[in-house]
Amino acid sequence: MNIYDIAKLANVSIATVSRVVNNSPKVSPKTKEKVLAVMKENEYTPNAFARGLGLGSMKTVGIICPNIDDIYMAKAVSYLERNLHAHGYDCILGCSGFKQEEKVDYVRLLLSKKIDTLILVGSTYAGNGKDESDTDYIREAAEQVSVFMINAKVSGDNIYCTYADDFQATYEVTKAFIRRGKEKILFMYDSESYSARQKMAGYEAALQDAGYPIRGNLKFKTKNDIEYTRDMLLEYNRTLDFDSVLATEDGIAIGAVKYAKIKGLAIPEELAVVGYNNSILAISSDPELTSVDSKPGVMCKKTVERMIDLLEREIQIEKNVCVPCEIVRRCTTDF
Repeated sequence: MNIYDIAKLANVSIATVSRVVNNSPKVSPKTKEKVLAVMKENEYTPNAFARGLGLGSMKTVGIICPNIDDIYMAKAVSYLERNLHAHGYDCILGCSGFKQEEKVDYVRLLLSKKIDTLILVGSTYAGNGKDESDTDYIREAAEQVSVFMINAKVSGDNIYCTYADDFQATYEVTKAFIRRGKEKILFMYDSESYSARQKMAGYEAALQDAGYPIRGNLKFKTKNDIEYTRDMLLEYNRTLDFDSVLATEDGIAIGAVKYAKIKGLAIPEELAVVGYNNSILAISSDPELTSVDSKPGVMCKKTVERMIDLLEREIQIEKNVCVPCEIVRRCTTDF
């Protein structure tokens, strides 16, 4: 039994329970009596964390991302810090890497710092989609603090998710390719993360809706590395037959652009290419790259707004918020 259970049973906010624990005059006698009755009935003894929640004294948010040198992650963390500082919160940042044990260790480390809440940036924290136990450590963390996830979706009490509508974005890109007569669309990805799975599902759904077969040889795993992707395509050129590329990262897409240049393929007439994340790489590419903007700034802003509503304003917030993406059209497509 923890403070979140008491809040749920008493049908009040977590902050209200903490104010009762701290004997705050801001709580009405009726509400205080109700909360105390639930605490007594469940033999709940508040700890230091529960006492601190209602005082607003910690003002510290833990942020964990897998890799800060990734363009997307760096941008998201920058957005978060800016928005959190505007509300008077300090940040503790940790970079966990992608290994399960390292992610678990970093979450435990930040929890030991007595943070107000925890923000996990990136779909790697949603697990592989096959074993729900991969995300048990997040549910355990949510028993101590509220957990906010950016571009990932995990179920559980006190877990709040904000994610891009990657399924719809790749569905629309694939349909646009098909309308332009592209029949052999190569899907290039670098992971099996939650986001990557949603992107692949959108691609496959669009093919099915158009009556096209889903060909296993047109789903190609690579690295998010321009030169590596270019070289892989050159190596597999004899066995791969494709007229367009949908990549889950801009770096992968630019690798395809470089491949096309080496092969003397006209872009977008002979090979159309779409990347993902609308990073600075997209406008640095020659020709400039059409890319899906997954709106990390919007996701971070909505995350911080809901966190403030939950911690300071005692407002019930949405568990899951889906943010629409935007296809930013440039020179590597003609749709």
